[in-house]
Amino acid sequence: MLGIDPGLSRCGYCVLEGPRPGDPRSSARAVALGVIRTPVEAEVHLRLAELQRELRALLGEYRPSVMAVERVLFQVNVRTAMSVGQASGIAMAEAVGAGCDVVQYSPNEVKSAVAGWGGADKEQVQQMVQTLLGLPRPPHPPDAADAAALALCHLAMAPMRAATDRAAGRPATSRRATSRSPRTGVTT
Repeated sequence: MLGIDPGLSRCGYCVLEGPRPGDPRSSARAVALGVIRTPVEAEVHLRLAELQRELRALLGEYRPSVMAVERVLFQVNVRTAMSVGQASGIAMAEAVGAGCDVVQYSPNEVKSAVAGWGGADKEQVQQMVQTLLGLPRPPHPPDAADAAALALCHLAMAPMRAATDRAAGRPATSRRATSRSPRTGVTT
C-alpha cells in the first residue's frame, strides 16, 4: 500500500508492506519512505507536472494495490489549502490511472489509529511510526512520517471497512467500479 501526505512543496510518501497473513510474528515494513519536493520558485503548473511525474514513477516502481491519502480539510491559509488540494487531486488521479484503489482518512482518524488519540502532535506521530515500523529513528521530515501514518492507518482500518461494506451489502471497493465516462456520458 502507498500512503501519501499531499503537498506541493513537500509530498510525503510511504510504501508499506503489510504483515504476512497467518504469521503472527510478522509486522508491517516500510519499503520506501520519503518526500517528493518541488522547487518553490517554479510556477505552479510546472511544480504540479513534476509531482505528477514523481508519483507516476513511484506507482510504476512499487505497484501498490491501494493508496491512502489524507483528506483535505478546511485550512486557515487559502493558498496552502489550494496547493494541498491540487497535490491531492494529482495523487488520487495517478493512483486510479495506475489501477489502485484510493481511500481517504482525516488527520484525526490517522492520529487516532497510530498514536491512540486524534490530538497527537507531529512528534508523537513520528515516534509511533518509528515504533510501529521498527525504524532506527523517527522519520524526518514530518511529511514522511505522516505518509507512513496514513499507510498504517489504512492497515488498521481496512478490515473494518471491508466488514462494514459486507454488512451494508455494498460491493467491495474495486478498481473496476462502474463509472460514467466524462467525455461520452456512457457507463463503462
